[in-house]
Amino acid sequence: MFGPSPLVRAPRLLFPKRRMFLSLLCRVALVCCLPLAAHANSLVSLQATELTPAAASEVIRASALPAYNPGAQELGATLRPIASAEQDDARFALARDAAGQAVFLRRDAKTGWEPRAVPPFPLLPVAHSVGQSHVFFVSPDPAAGQLRLVAYHTITNTWAVLGTWPLVGTVETAAPSPNGFVVSTRDATGKLHYTQAELISTKRGLKVVDYAVIAVYLCVVAGIGLYFYLTGKKDPANFFVAGRRIPWWAAGLSLYATGTSAISYLAIPAKSYATNWLYLAQNVITFVGSIYVAFVIVPLVRRLNLISVYQYLEMRFHPTVRMMASLICIVQHLAGRMSVVLLLPALALSAVTGIGLTTTVLVMGVITTLYTFLGGMKAVIWTDVLQVFVMIGGALFAMTWMIHGAGGLGAVVHTALADHKTHMFDWSFDFSIPNVWTYVLLLIVGTLTWPQDQVMTQRVLSTKDDKAARSSLFMLTAIALPGSFLFFSLGTVLYAYYKAHPANLNPLLTTDQIFPQFIASDLPSGVTGLIIAGIFAASMATLSSNINSIATLVSVDFYERYAKRPTPAKSVRLAEWTTLLTGAAGTALALYLSTLDIRSLWDKFIELMALLGGGFSGIYALGMFTRRANWQGCVIGIVASIVFTLLTKFYTPLHVLMYAVISTSACMIFGYLGSLFFPAPTQSLRGLTIFDQVKGGGPTDPAQLRAH
Repeated sequence: MFGPSPLVRAPRLLFPKRRMFLSLLCRVALVCCLPLAAHANSLVSLQATELTPAAASEVIRASALPAYNPGAQELGATLRPIASAEQDDARFALARDAAGQAVFLRRDAKTGWEPRAVPPFPLLPVAHSVGQSHVFFVSPDPAAGQLRLVAYHTITNTWAVLGTWPLVGTVETAAPSPNGFVVSTRDATGKLHYTQAELISTKRGLKVVDYAVIAVYLCVVAGIGLYFYLTGKKDPANFFVAGRRIPWWAAGLSLYATGTSAISYLAIPAKSYATNWLYLAQNVITFVGSIYVAFVIVPLVRRLNLISVYQYLEMRFHPTVRMMASLICIVQHLAGRMSVVLLLPALALSAVTGIGLTTTVLVMGVITTLYTFLGGMKAVIWTDVLQVFVMIGGALFAMTWMIHGAGGLGAVVHTALADHKTHMFDWSFDFSIPNVWTYVLLLIVGTLTWPQDQVMTQRVLSTKDDKAARSSLFMLTAIALPGSFLFFSLGTVLYAYYKAHPANLNPLLTTDQIFPQFIASDLPSGVTGLIIAGIFAASMATLSSNINSIATLVSVDFYERYAKRPTPAKSVRLAEWTTLLTGAAGTALALYLSTLDIRSLWDKFIELMALLGGGFSGIYALGMFTRRANWQGCVIGIVASIVFTLLTKFYTPLHVLMYAVISTSACMIFGYLGSLFFPAPTQSLRGLTIFDQVKGGGPTDPAQLRAH
């Protein structure tokens, strides 16, 4: 391990000329932003096209789906089915009651048939499920001489007219086409006309002020990296843990920024928009463990003077355990989280804004890699601080605009309460859903295995002492709880907004794209740019943290551990080049994955890596909370965790959140029992378990705790 030393010369700067760097940064940021001028607000319009009989038959044949036709017995004796559609696990039926009045019903496996909002128009007897949350119908309006494309929104339980087209004569038939219907009509002469009415997306460009806001943000974060490159000292302690001089409040904000990627920025509002606040309960409950972590685990880890958290595994168990865990972490972040953090927000933005996917990935990847390379951990943390304010500010702007558009705060609260959108705690013992008891179990295993995340622990190690480290965790809690409430509330306000304006929805988009859709189509110029900058900030904060952590692990766990004559200068130089290569690889992989079927191939890979990672998190609990565990038991525990998690996945209905509980518990139980069949550890455990902590406020040299 290396620390700052006055006897070691800092490595020569790779690019020593300041003017050249400043010019380069400005040009890169501005050039990256110019393609954003192609951004376009995403709207929907109806396109009606006349077809020949042969073309109409071909469209209908190509769009044909297996029909679902509920019988009168299924709906009840008093209802006569007219039209029906399926969407995911739900079924929808249009029917008439005994009085001849139209009724609309929804059925799922748990609740059975339930009445929904009554259609406000007479509908033809054909239904068509489109996208993830819409059911289309055709409504004739002979008085106005037109046909209407009517959509039922399954989330907000509302009806809307999406467009109209001329009605020629009388309607003969209607059949689904990909995003609409093919309708045949007969005119006064008896001639048949075939019309395909399709919903399409139209686009209009971003204003100059929008991409100017994004350009300013990118220039500022790049400038932060340049500042620390020109003023900072290049040694391992500075590059990896910011010289252990980061203020507690900045470390806490960085912890929050790192844990809040653009996936969270987009997915959390989408989740609460579509469902409720059940997942918010996890944030409320699991943060209770931060108190124990701050007062017990953080002092233990800090006093070991670590830079890589996997150094602990070698000190407590064996070098092989350290190397395996470090390698798994590198693969997870490089091949997993980095590319996903870049790709998923880019997919969402490109679908609704017109910003090219490649442009978005390259802008985030290049700028983030640049400032991480230039400033190391200091640049990462201080850009995180800026990015927190950009993220929160953008979300607050968006929420304020939505509340106004939904009719005011009173209307939003009324809608949320009436539709049970703020339901947070489920006290049932059904572990197939995210209930309170699942979160309590996650709290326990998360607390016991807290040091396992290099990215998060590295920030705590960047503070000056135990008190500052504790305060950084309390700062994280202080910002994360209201931050989580903000993003869940954002989804609820989105729900109220689109319930008031259902015609503004784009049925061709997924539910996960609901917030980007609002950004693109409903926000004024300038604010749109700010929110997009917030999405960039969320992605870049997580991305920079992962890049720096990978560079740290490569230098500390591999170069410094196995090189014959390692030096601080070479360690930093390797970390710098690893930063560049990691950023380039993550960006390239994100672009490559955009060409694949992510839902099938990529989700399986992430799932596999999660299974492997769960076992390695459990060995931290074995190391810190037992004296008897040994490295042989760790291996047994890792294997057991993988086996039990696979069994849980394929043979139980447990919710995916329970996988971490099963994985960690299996590792701890079988790891400890397996250790009993092998000799107890012979080295000193001083400072390595909660029972053998070293008293005092400052870090301790690992060599004093265990002779290697």
